[in-house]
Amino acid sequence: MVAITQQTITKALDWAYEKVVVGGVPGTQDAYELAAEFSKGKGELRDQINSIIRWQNTKSATSGFLTGLGGIVTLPVAIPANLASVLYIQLRMIAAIAIMGGHDVKDDKVRTMAYASLCGNAAKDILKDVGIVIGKKMAEQGLKKLSGEVIKKINQKVGFRLLTKFGSKGVVNLSKAIPLVGGVTGAVMDGVSTNIIGNTARNLFIE
Repeated sequence: MVAITQQTITKALDWAYEKVVVGGVPGTQDAYELAAEFSKGKGELRDQINSIIRWQNTKSATSGFLTGLGGIVTLPVAIPANLASVLYIQLRMIAAIAIMGGHDVKDDKVRTMAYASLCGNAAKDILKDVGIVIGKKMAEQGLKKLSGEVIKKINQKVGFRLLTKFGSKGVVNLSKAIPLVGGVTGAVMDGVSTNIIGNTARNLFIE
């Protein structure tokens, strides 16, 4: 079994995010397609975002993914499949929210904020350390002016936090790599965790 280290987390994050914004895993929608689908929903933008978060809590959020597990087979050897699966599913939701908020998900700054969203409530403290307050308009916080050094600092903090999260009793017990389906479903069906992550992304990306 692959050891979970901060470097492993970073590799898994980058792999999952690239898949999310460029075509998705075979058999699934990417973030752009997901955003387009929910943008057609009823209500205002915030209502549409909440619909994505609710949908992520249902089995329908995993059904398409589980039919396209062929993409997971092509994973780099150093990344555990269930870790990549969880990050892919959650980052796809986060990126879709960012897209609906008018952000360029291919921008490194937006990518970093997406990673921070995965930390849920802990994101508030991570970002506060670099002068970003969740809940205020990102434009007012000078997100576009974030330096490469600050982005690197945030990513390091996120990596450490996720290592703690996934390495213990977090979203999914990575020691249970088999069965993969059970691991993926268990992670996505963790409604409390998914709601917190979704709400964090909404507060960061929706003005």
